[in-house]
Amino acid sequence: PNQINNFYTINRQEMVLNICLSVLFAGSVDGGELFDRIIDENYKLTELDSVMFIRQICEGLRHMHKMYILHLDLKPENILCVSRLTNKIKIIDFGLARKYQPREKLRVNFGTPEFLAPEVINYDFVSFNTDMWSLGVIAYMLLSGLSPFLGDDDNETLNNILSCQWNFEEDEFLGISEEAKDFISKLLLINKGWRIGATEALKHPWLSDPAVHHRLRMKVHSAYTHTHTHKFNFR
Repeated sequence: PNQINNFYTINRQEMVLNICLSVLFAGSVDGGELFDRIIDENYKLTELDSVMFIRQICEGLRHMHKMYILHLDLKPENILCVSRLTNKIKIIDFGLARKYQPREKLRVNFGTPEFLAPEVINYDFVSFNTDMWSLGVIAYMLLSGLSPFLGDDDNETLNNILSCQWNFEEDEFLGISEEAKDFISKLLLINKGWRIGATEALKHPWLSDPAVHHRLRMKVHSAYTHTHTHKFNFR
């Protein structure tokens, strides 16, 4: 059977797809959910931290997509920190994952409302870029502590997604780099064909440009930290 032994992917349960697929548990994980760091008022999450988290998630997605696997339930609760002292993470919970072949007409009708891509809500065909939409939502949340489409109820949330209503006008985005905003803007696109894939995302300046990372590092060294002053309970 095929195995995902990539550093960023582990599993809580056996996956049963149209092939025999197992996911190796790669060591202990005791750093808690990424979600917990987003909502923790005492945890100072810098933009550079967000870069490190998103880059690892992208590397995990690239590995999965090369194996023709869609996660389809990517969210902060399904990303675990290896320890409380590092920013290393693992993607978990492949209970909704699907084996996928490009150009396959695959539809799904499940997931967590806040992170659903428009094509899932519309019961349209999904693709690798369906996971990339969810990555865009996670990036937005890491940088701001806000959920971009969250409404007062699930119906309002789904309508916000379908109308692609989101922006960077909140105060939490003051001081966030243009590269970060551009990265998110290339993911939260209603047409899945326009979104960048995992490989292209890893080449984006926000994740790959040493000059950008140096600039972000200087912010940290100058005692600048972007903290989340407005937290939502995403659950």
